[in-house]
Amino acid sequence: MTSTFPDISLSTERLVLRPYEEEDIPELAEMMNDELITAWTGVPHPYTAKDAREYVTRTARDRIEGRGLMLAVTEVMTQRLVGTVQLQRTDWRIRGTEIGYLTATWARGEGYACESVLAVCRWLFDDQGFERVELRTAADNTASQQVAQKIGCVSEGVLRNAGIVRTQTEDGRWTEIRTDLLVWSLLPEDLDDTVGRPGEQDVYDSYTAYADWR
Repeated sequence: MTSTFPDISLSTERLVLRPYEEEDIPELAEMMNDELITAWTGVPHPYTAKDAREYVTRTARDRIEGRGLMLAVTEVMTQRLVGTVQLQRTDWRIRGTEIGYLTATWARGEGYACESVLAVCRWLFDDQGFERVELRTAADNTASQQVAQKIGCVSEGVLRNAGIVRTQTEDGRWTEIRTDLLVWSLLPEDLDDTVGRPGEQDVYDSYTAYADWR
C-alpha cells in the first residue's frame, strides 16, 4: 500500500478541509498569534508572515515524503480560515498516526474542532485503511480533552513529564514548563452513527493538544 497521503480536500456540512495555499499566509499568521495557541503549542512567538510561509511550504513536502498531512479548515459559507488539522508521526507499517488540531479565536465554541477532526479520522479509516489515530493532550488542557472525549476517543494513560507548554510571566514574557501528556486513541470500531454527525457537535472546541508546529 502507498506510504504517502494523497493531495485531498474533505467537506462536511459547514467546513472544507484542504491543503494550505500561499493566499492563506496572512490569515494563518493572524490565527497563530493567539495566546492560547502560544501556550499549548510549540509555534514561534510572535508568529510572523515568514513563519506562516515556511509552514505552508513545509506542508506539501511533509505530505509527499509521507511524514504527515496538514489541512487548512475553512468555513463553507465564508471561506474564512477556521483552524488546522495536522497528522504527524505517521507509521505506515501499523497504519497509525497522531492528530493535532487548533481553532482560531473567533471560531471557538462552534464545534468546529470536533467536526473537522472526525472528518479526517473517518477518511483515514474508511479510505486510507488506517487502524489507529492517537491524540496527546497536555494535562491542563481541558478543552482539548473534551474534544477527544466528544469524538469517542479512549483514554489510554499518562506520559509523565513528556511535554512542554508555555506560561506567561507577570512581565508578559513566555516561559516553557514541563507537563504530563494524556494519551487518547481512536480505532475504526470506536466510531458509530451516533457520534459526530455534522451539526450535532456541542460547544466543545479546542486549540491543538500538543504537537510539533515548529
